[in-house]
Amino acid sequence: MIRLFCIKITTKYFKVYSLNLPCFSHLFKIDKRLNTIFDPFRKKHVKLTPEEWVRQNFLQYMIHELGFPEGLLSVEMGLSLNGLSRRCDIVAFDNFGKARVIVECKAPTVKITQKTFDQISAYNLKLKVDFLIVTNGLNHYCCKMDYTKNSYAFLEEIPKYDFVVSAEK
Repeated sequence: MIRLFCIKITTKYFKVYSLNLPCFSHLFKIDKRLNTIFDPFRKKHVKLTPEEWVRQNFLQYMIHELGFPEGLLSVEMGLSLNGLSRRCDIVAFDNFGKARVIVECKAPTVKITQKTFDQISAYNLKLKVDFLIVTNGLNHYCCKMDYTKNSYAFLEEIPKYDFVVSAEK
């Protein structure tokens, strides 16, 4: 489990939650009407919600601490499930374009429940990745899929990219 905490930032117009992740630098626009954070993946400022705060920090954690190549990460990746449009928060690919990890982010105030795992499992019916990660910025859960046994195993730590791409199918 990750034990580093980011500081809590609060101004008159802006509140950001402390997370159980290392601290990273972000670009913000703060005003009375709308607070935004720059998303380098979508190359634009997006509304700063508690879930977006978790997503942006987890992306930086994946890149800087776990070695995921920035160019192999997709943010808010759309997919169709039973005719409905859905979006995966983060999907990590290998060098061959195969999706290997799905990350579902929730706000720090949202408890991770079975419903959260059901949501990411539904996305995985389409993508068939090796690893599923669920985080609310405070608690992080990662499981490795075993398709030969139709099972999964929770991991103690979130794996680095080198392990993800070397993991057996």
